[in-house]
Amino acid sequence: MKKIFAIFRKEVLVRFANKSEWLYYLILPILFTLVISAASEPIQNSRITVLTTNQANSAVANLLMDDLSRSQVINLKSVTTAEGINLMKQRSASAYLVIPPNFDLNATEGGTAVVNLQELPNNLNAMSAAQAISASVGRVSGLVAIGELAAQSAEKIQPFALPEMRTQFVNEAIGKASASLNTSPARLSVVEASTTDKIPYDPRANSSAGQIVTWVFIPLFGIAASFAYERQTGTLKRVLVTPVSRSTYLFGMINSNMVIALGQMILLMIFGSLVMKVAWWRDPAAIGIILVASILSAAALGTALGTFVKTEAQANGLSIMLGMVMAMLSGCWYPIELYPLAVQNASKALPTRWAVQGMLDVLVRGQGVAGILPEAGILVGFAVIFFAIGILRFKYE
Repeated sequence: MKKIFAIFRKEVLVRFANKSEWLYYLILPILFTLVISAASEPIQNSRITVLTTNQANSAVANLLMDDLSRSQVINLKSVTTAEGINLMKQRSASAYLVIPPNFDLNATEGGTAVVNLQELPNNLNAMSAAQAISASVGRVSGLVAIGELAAQSAEKIQPFALPEMRTQFVNEAIGKASASLNTSPARLSVVEASTTDKIPYDPRANSSAGQIVTWVFIPLFGIAASFAYERQTGTLKRVLVTPVSRSTYLFGMINSNMVIALGQMILLMIFGSLVMKVAWWRDPAAIGIILVASILSAAALGTALGTFVKTEAQANGLSIMLGMVMAMLSGCWYPIELYPLAVQNASKALPTRWAVQGMLDVLVRGQGVAGILPEAGILVGFAVIFFAIGILRFKYE
């Protein structure tokens, strides 16, 4: 036991001798988890933000603002004139709408009412916003025209005693026309399909599980680099001359890396549960089984790989390449269901596919121990095959 602990201590000291190791152990996995999760989150509000300054505050201006607020294309954000100009200079918004002080009923009736719209050049969002604002201005102009026609009809019956009375009448007519327009029956009936999505998907759970598999499998594949390095330097031969059997050395090396990997998994799970609210502790037994099975398969593949490579540089390059490619093809970065059927079927030959699928069975599909036993069994099968290859081909030099 002391020999195994000594090997474990040596592996930890060598692994973390360089502080940059923490970059790959925690920092990059967390960063990639956050980025991929954010990129996969559904867009909650796709409306285009338009900066707005209402300098008129007239009845017609407020009517226009009310109509724009109901738009499904743009989302108004009220700002001062100075703020609007500054934000447009910083290119923080696609468009800036200014309703000037003279935008009132008289200007609208006289055809001189205009609004000022500043747009970013060659910006599709700005073009879409301009179309939505133009349509809204057209609707408000139509309502003002209705109010004017109503006033003209009323004047034929009884002239208004004062101009203010006529203005009040027009405003009331505009208000009634607007209310009638808003309550008019829909001419288009939209029916959304009620079919359920066959692909259960949680961006946070998928990202957390996938990045754990990616960044834990790569260093476990790197066991090959440890074997290659100690063969190159002659350390392995000297160690085995001492009273350390081959089985003790292999057991100590492999288990040391497995314990380090398990610690990395637990730290990333804690981050996922606290920051991203992923239900990692929903079924500890099921998660524990799939984690151990995943680590076994990855460590076994690293052991087998170590018997084929000759140098540490080869092992490092090959472990990173294999880890990234296997993770990408297995659905660790994006749902496997999005890949072509041929890729989905081919990925079943990779342990990473079964590792991430087992984790998602618990996190997303709500399964327990019985649900993940097939994946765990396949991973243990991979481990048996790769360990057998590694032990049979193990070389001292």
